[in-house]
Amino acid sequence: MSYLKFDKTVMINLEESLTREVLRTNRKGAYHCTTVVDCNTRKYHGLLVMPVPELDDDNHVLLSSMDETVIQHGAEFNLGLHKYQGNNFSPKGHKYIREYSCDTVPRTVYRVGGVVFSKEKVFSLYENRILIKYTLEDAHSATTLRFRPFLAFRSVNALTQANGNANQSYTEVTNGIKTCMYPGYPELYMQFNKKVKFVYEPNWYFGIEYPKEQERGYPYKEDLYVPGYFELPIKKGESIIFSAGVSAVTTTRLKALYEQEVTVRTPRTSFFNCLKNSAQQFYFRPKEDDAYLLAGYPWFKVRARDLFIALPGCTLSIDDPVRFEKIMHTAMPAVRAFMAEGKPDRVIRELEHPDVPLWAIWAIQQYAKTAGVEKARDLYAEFVRDIIDYISGQHHPEMKLMENGLLFADGRDKAITWMNSTVDGKPVVLRSGYIVEFNALWYNALCFYRELTGNVPNEKYDSIIEALNKSFPDTFINGYNYLFDSVNGSTVDWSVRPNMIFAVALPYSPLTRMQKRSVLDVATKELLTPKGLRSLSPKSEGYRPYCVGPQRERDLAYHQGTAWPWLLGAYLEAYLRVFGKSGVSFAERMLISMEEEMSLHCIGTIPELFDGNPPFTGRGAVSFAMNVAAILRVVDLLKIYNAE
Repeated sequence: MSYLKFDKTVMINLEESLTREVLRTNRKGAYHCTTVVDCNTRKYHGLLVMPVPELDDDNHVLLSSMDETVIQHGAEFNLGLHKYQGNNFSPKGHKYIREYSCDTVPRTVYRVGGVVFSKEKVFSLYENRILIKYTLEDAHSATTLRFRPFLAFRSVNALTQANGNANQSYTEVTNGIKTCMYPGYPELYMQFNKKVKFVYEPNWYFGIEYPKEQERGYPYKEDLYVPGYFELPIKKGESIIFSAGVSAVTTTRLKALYEQEVTVRTPRTSFFNCLKNSAQQFYFRPKEDDAYLLAGYPWFKVRARDLFIALPGCTLSIDDPVRFEKIMHTAMPAVRAFMAEGKPDRVIRELEHPDVPLWAIWAIQQYAKTAGVEKARDLYAEFVRDIIDYISGQHHPEMKLMENGLLFADGRDKAITWMNSTVDGKPVVLRSGYIVEFNALWYNALCFYRELTGNVPNEKYDSIIEALNKSFPDTFINGYNYLFDSVNGSTVDWSVRPNMIFAVALPYSPLTRMQKRSVLDVATKELLTPKGLRSLSPKSEGYRPYCVGPQRERDLAYHQGTAWPWLLGAYLEAYLRVFGKSGVSFAERMLISMEEEMSLHCIGTIPELFDGNPPFTGRGAVSFAMNVAAILRVVDLLKIYNAE
């Protein structure tokens, strides 16, 4: 039985199938993303979407979609699907779908009369190329296939309209053509593994709509260019492979290339394997010697905080410590350059945020648990010391060490924490002064460095730890047994927010066991949902649980009640710290709701956030690295607890 499988009843019901997306990526930042019925509902969707650094920093949709037509006895059956004005869908190819599965590769099976036809897609790991395998499973008479490619050649942040500037010329190449619509773009090679006829029939298809963009208050209509169609016969039992890429391919090798790509895939046959597969899709190697994690798809780039938070789960929890080392090897010089000169990095964004180096130390701490303290010491002790010296030496431009050992950060005019949404240039969530997770991370970092150096006395650091043991609870614990989110002199944030959970979840904490239990209790009662911790309690002023509507409305709701799965990871880690093995069954039950996500939204992965109220609909980016990593870490933790 396939783990990710949808039958005809789901596929032909567009209310069900259009809400389910599928994502395939490579290590170059390129991807293929669409719905399970191959109807694009976002401007970010496409068969081949890739960076074009010669133009800008955006991803670009080159090949938007492909309409396949089965021809028998002169009758044409178009398997394509596009949305047009008035909720009209054409050509309604979804009605021929019999099943869809997504284990090793996405596979769609169609039935047209006596014809049974399958389509499988693979996105090449190391080059910008999509491969599609078409197989005629059954047929009782001669069958011909026709393919119409829909071209966009535009940024994911724009839409294209019919225009006279588009280059409509093409050049024949082996078993296909190459074409380029606009200057600055690479040529798109469309080739098959057998001889094919191309019929030049240039047309614009007008008014294709993307309902997800309409929901989000963005322009949502565009025109797509179709240069003509490919046509070739196919025999029963025969497979044909189509390639779309930015370089020519040896067509006689397409079958071997396709099979090679399939063999390196992690089959999505379980919850863990889905998460593992998803984690690997965030790997990013723009150059041979570099390694990064993208923050999410389809629109996020490499963000410093996200990289360090997601790094342990996306590598160590899937038994890939070498990948951790490679990514850290790339990230460390970027952090050092910022600490030395305030220099931004060309790839890793937002290095200036004050908690970034603290999350880097936390990531190394997770590595030490897996690889051992001795190896972590050899590789990273100097880096950890340099970060602590940088912070304690008052060198960070946006954060200062106070006499009480606490870190003070100015976030009045700029969003400096992970709660980073802004409206009219101002932070929606004002977090300034003593920020709770900054100081929990700071205490943890100091204690971890002491562990890393074999508990060798260090008068300076030891005195800060001693001061924090008193100042942290004195500053953050209030009379209602939870922690203030931020404290700035006489201004305190009484809102019940999830950031206090890190003072319980981190390996080292200045809180007593009873204080941890109290914080956990409040988080459970006011913040816990099946999909994560709410970013704000429903009892707090300004609660907005639904992240919907135009950009401004979504920015106002982004951290004011929405639920975040990466915080569920921190919560369950805190729960297991407080309750030990007796908390395992509860943690396992909580993961059931996350496993449900494997067949919803973007199948096999976890979206960026969820509404804070039922039915807890997924929102934002279709696949988010911190969320996937956090749940992987919980799965890993449960293995350890169950083995005891």
